[in-house]
Amino acid sequence: MHYRVFYMFERSGESVSSASALEVSSRVIREQLLPRLQGEDDFLGIIDQEENTLQILCEPGHSRYWVELPLDAAKASYGRHMDFDQLHDLLRDLPPVFDRDAIPGLEYRPW
Repeated sequence: MHYRVFYMFERSGESVSSASALEVSSRVIREQLLPRLQGEDDFLGIIDQEENTLQILCEPGHSRYWVELPLDAAKASYGRHMDFDQLHDLLRDLPPVFDRDAIPGLEYRPW
């Protein structure tokens, strides 16, 4: 399965905007992009075939990641914290379309 991705990796200074998102496989996301999330300003966005976005933010001080489905119109998101193994498993089994039911444990949070 292929998705479009955008990201910012502070350490290397590499970034791709959502408007210029690159098409990659879920395997590339897991094996090449996920390990590069290391700093607190790093993020990875994944866009599915219906233009839904899954965002992943690194929280290095807590050895975890914030994973969310943003709802721009509501100025909120559904999200949860995950450790590396949980996130790796999610990305291995990434659904073709992102929604709240596809990712267990998401909580509503206004911005």
